[in-house]
Amino acid sequence: MTTISQADELKVLRLGVNIDHVATIRNARGGRHPDPLRAAHIAIEGGADGITAHLREDRRHISDSDIARLKAELTRPLNLEMAATDEMMAIALRHVPNACCLVPERREERTTEGGLDVLGAQSHLKGVVDRLKQAGIRVSLFIEADLRAIEASAKLGADIVELHTGAYCERALEDDVAGVSHELARLKIGAENAHAAGLEVHAGHGLTYNTVKAVARLPQIVELNIGHFLVGEAIFGGLTAAVQHMRALMAQARREA
Repeated sequence: MTTISQADELKVLRLGVNIDHVATIRNARGGRHPDPLRAAHIAIEGGADGITAHLREDRRHISDSDIARLKAELTRPLNLEMAATDEMMAIALRHVPNACCLVPERREERTTEGGLDVLGAQSHLKGVVDRLKQAGIRVSLFIEADLRAIEASAKLGADIVELHTGAYCERALEDDVAGVSHELARLKIGAENAHAAGLEVHAGHGLTYNTVKAVARLPQIVELNIGHFLVGEAIFGGLTAAVQHMRALMAQARREA
């Protein structure tokens, strides 16, 4: 029987496509179009390895019925992004997605603004992580690439950490060369530390065609989660083409690493 070495496993880089903002467009007009489930199927046809959806407290994009339909029909893993609340816990335990990514959430924010405060909420998060894992759900924590947050995530028993790439992407948009270098170094050290702590390492937030390759070259990262940019590009060339192009850039970066 052929076995895959740890080194070979680290060469694999998966793409999770977040379909939240297909629902944002739908909700702007009401009704059922465009359908996030249809977008999920198209993303998978284009090469997505999984689908991510964030069910927010205010239901600003993804709805409860979207989660039910995604869970019932997807042919790839569903990653449910959620706040660590009793309401979201009940929904996760009802649908049992492949994974739950615990994220910070504030009603007034436009999008997730930073990593989860793992250090300040350890006692609460421990109970959430344990209950999800007992249900057979993989648990991911969306965090900054900070050593203390990584150590706390491992201590809590998380399976995965998803490193927040937002600061790196912002520095890239500003053409801040020194800032980009600093943030990439921080992500590199974070990925190395998380992997050494026994955590599976993902990354995401704000990644584009222009910024993805530098993150994709980090060998400890095995999954990137990308949504808003791909949905935006889909307006101009279709979601299949957007996913395929992103996958091609990721693969090229991995070969170059």
